[in-house]
Amino acid sequence: QVQLVETGGGLVQPGGSLRLSCAASGFSFSSSAMSWYRQAPGKERELVAFITRNSGITSYGNSMKGRFTISRDNAKNTVYLQMNSLKPEETAVYYCNTGWGRLTYWGKGTQITVSS
Repeated sequence: QVQLVETGGGLVQPGGSLRLSCAASGFSFSSSAMSWYRQAPGKERELVAFITRNSGITSYGNSMKGRFTISRDNAKNTVYLQMNSLKPEETAVYYCNTGWGRLTYWGKGTQITVSS
């Protein structure tokens, strides 16, 4: 079955950096676009970043542009999210996502807390 396992979350100070990883299995990773989402307490889940199957196209939420970078390693079935200059309001659970047709799959998420 499809599995997405996020790692790399934790506590970081404002202005700091973190790198998230999402290990994928149970589907053809190299044929699938991948995304990162986040959900802060009391807020809706929002798109953070998206990458096509061959890394040819990436896109980001408006507030993340220039600070976040999504990448993937198809040989390792892993997608990454490098986050720089983190802000307290970016405290949230970050989720890995993929899907095709009407199917969508989510990891369990990893908590990021941005606080001094």
